[in-house]
Amino acid sequence: MTTEFLPASEFFAQTDWNSKIYLLLRHAERNHITPQDKDFGAHVGLTDRGRSQAVALGKMIPAFGEAVYFSSPVGRCMETAKCIHEGRKLAGYVDSANFCGTARGSASSAASNGSAGLAISKSSATKVTPLDCLGDFFVRNVPAYEQTLREGFYEGICKWLDSGEHAAFYSLHERAEQMREMMFEKAQSRFNIFVTHDAWVVPCLSHFCGIKFEPKCWMNFLTGLAFEVPEKGNVKVTPITAMETGWLHF
Repeated sequence: MTTEFLPASEFFAQTDWNSKIYLLLRHAERNHITPQDKDFGAHVGLTDRGRSQAVALGKMIPAFGEAVYFSSPVGRCMETAKCIHEGRKLAGYVDSANFCGTARGSASSAASNGSAGLAISKSSATKVTPLDCLGDFFVRNVPAYEQTLREGFYEGICKWLDSGEHAAFYSLHERAEQMREMMFEKAQSRFNIFVTHDAWVVPCLSHFCGIKFEPKCWMNFLTGLAFEVPEKGNVKVTPITAMETGWLHF
């Protein structure tokens, strides 16, 4: 078990070319949510800095290899995924369908070094698929969940993490396994990126990585976990962050 988050740049630099990568990430930095927000911040978007953070993450992802994007329907998550894609384009993303005549070793080297020797994809658009489940995957009882938000979001989530059971949520450990299975079933690209909210990344970090959270010690934006799925062997799980640290302290 670990309490450290590996910088995303280091993670991508050491991934095996033959592996598929599944990222489960919190969205980039958002504007402030106040206790008076009747929709609990559903309308709150990214800051300018948050957009820049997401673009910077996109630049870290190797330029060769197709990526697919899934997101909570909430705007800040959708925008995060689009900015990550924009960063990949700026780094020289190449669609494998347009890439010919390069040996595996050369492709791997190019993936680690941006767009060297590769033609930049002419495609400027990407499809981000909204998934309702990424907006509320762990919620079992909506009124109980909304009551938890009103009474204290961080405190309620931490109580659930400690016991594994809560009136508002599904069983933590069983549902976290289902989250991973859902991700694997949805996509089979080289990079598979799922952007959601801290409420659904935190339980996965707790279950898969053993990370402990407290109400005043929380996960940062653009932080989460990566599942590395090799052609043979076991799936590797790594907590990662695109920020200077994976932690926020209140």
